[in-house]
Amino acid sequence: QWAEKAVRESVSITEQEAIEIGVIEFIANNVDELIEIIDGVRVTTASETRVLKTKGLEIISVKMSYKDLFLHSLTNPNIAYILLFLGIYGILGEFSNPGSFFPGIVGGISLILAFVAFQSIPINYGGLLLIIFGIVLLVIEIYTPTFGLLTAGGVTSLILGSFMLPKATAPFLRISLVLIISMSLATAAFFVFALSKGIKIQWKKSVTGREGLIGKVGITKTVLDPEGTIFVHGERWQASVIDEKIKEGEEVEVLEVKGLQLIVKKYIRKE
Repeated sequence: QWAEKAVRESVSITEQEAIEIGVIEFIANNVDELIEIIDGVRVTTASETRVLKTKGLEIISVKMSYKDLFLHSLTNPNIAYILLFLGIYGILGEFSNPGSFFPGIVGGISLILAFVAFQSIPINYGGLLLIIFGIVLLVIEIYTPTFGLLTAGGVTSLILGSFMLPKATAPFLRISLVLIISMSLATAAFFVFALSKGIKIQWKKSVTGREGLIGKVGITKTVLDPEGTIFVHGERWQASVIDEKIKEGEEVEVLEVKGLQLIVKKYIRKE
């Protein structure tokens, strides 16, 4: 039953669980101990029964190929966790700076490798869903700033998901607690810092530069339907358009500044 699940569902179990359900017969801490344990053990094959005589045998080590070393490293829970967060940072970087491509490519590859690694590591899928939910909240915060509400929810979800992610009880299959705390705190610190800077800049812009923005021409970074993001006067702003939809990459003219949002219209160049 377990063998079928291992093939069909990539189910992983610890060595102690394997002993309990009869998947394996021995647990050895190293090769020398294994050689000693199996000496004298009877093994039945399709054709005969043989007694293993392993005492005093020479051990010959065979090195893994580079491909095998790479795949083996992916099964390290700490490596998989780091790849997961690299993917998160890359995707967030691409969403915050559309068109830069490099963060998105690195993030996408890292996420795929992380999910491949999680196929062979016992994980709690509830924890993984919390991490994904945290990513979604942080992405939404980029496009519709809520002055910290979504950021707080996203970071909290990431931290809770990180602590819930490991499912195995075996030490070598668990994510380092130091790594979880470090990555979670680093993520929280980064977004708190970015949020505080963003609020300061937005308030400064709304107080000192609002009159200077009226009449300026900018470029839409997202579709305005009716709200979205534009880049004008060297800065990224939330903007809203009245009675029309404007595509990404179109030129717009600033008509009015309302708090931290710009009211714009499609810019028509004069011939």
